Amino acid sequence: MNFQQLRIIRESVQRNFNLTEVANALYTSQSGVSKHIKDLEDELGIELFVRRGKRLLGLTEPGKELLQIVERMLLDAKNIKRLAEQFSNSEQGQLTIATTHTQARYALPQVVRRFKAAYPRVHLVLHQASPAEIVALLQSGEADIGIATEALDEIEHLVTFPYYGWHHAVVVPEGHALAVTRREPLTVEELAEHPLITYHEGYTGRARIDATFAKAGLTPDIVMSALDADVIKTYVEVGLGVGIVASMAFEAQRDQGLVLLPAQHIFESNTTLIAVRRGHFLRGFAYRFLQECVPALTEAHVREAVEPE
Repeated sequence: MNFQQLRIIRESVQRNFNLTEVANALYTSQSGVSKHIKDLEDELGIELFVRRGKRLLGLTEPGKELLQIVERMLLDAKNIKRLAEQFSNSEQGQLTIATTHTQARYALPQVVRRFKAAYPRVHLVLHQASPAEIVALLQSGEADIGIATEALDEIEHLVTFPYYGWHHAVVVPEGHALAVTRREPLTVEELAEHPLITYHEGYTGRARIDATFAKAGLTPDIVMSALDADVIKTYVEVGLGVGIVASMAFEAQRDQGLVLLPAQHIFESNTTLIAVRRGHFLRGFAYRFLQECVPALTEAHVREAVEPE
């Protein structure tokens, strides 16, 4: 048994049992992949894959059990390397943060600035991804820390910590009917009368926006959805519709020509989360990054939550 065989087991599941893709991902040949699988099955004396002819369709029950062990072994192999790096050079290395555009653009710049000042020799990778992709990056060990509002909570093997709370707000062009001589708070009924531009489903609190209209018995006219607030604001500015964005995405100096209308009384609040995979070895500088995000997240507090019992 060797680590390449274990990687093939995991990669086969991730690549939907397409051996050509498995071979490409592991920089080997398809015949080599097939041989590794056969050798492992022969060594263990059990079939790990459900087959139809030469095609792999899924994992057998023993294969499913083995996959969990494989995940732990490959994670621990990475942890051994990180442990060695921590003691050989604690001030240098790579830290990978998987996050959404909104967090990278609006929440993290000052955190990154402070972190780089403290650890100038650490290569910081900001991997922008969807919430679902962030979960996958954390689970595979490709990312050390994940930051997003959606998808991170209640995921097996992930530990989450609250980062900060935020609300949605409404943006309109200067002179728009919703902004002119307004004395009363904006209502969801008023919003439903206008074409709307907001986030794509699964991003930046979109589920709470949809829930608000549904609760009021209204069907919003969402004429455009986007992955980030900059795109939303651009199309609001050209008159395509009324924007609903995260409030921190509005910057008065940069967004001249637009007006921000508070909407925390309309939409429920959101909480952005920080996530780490349980059992994932974090370098010392990773704990520093977490504490730059949330001062209360001390190394002792995070270790207690993340390290396996």
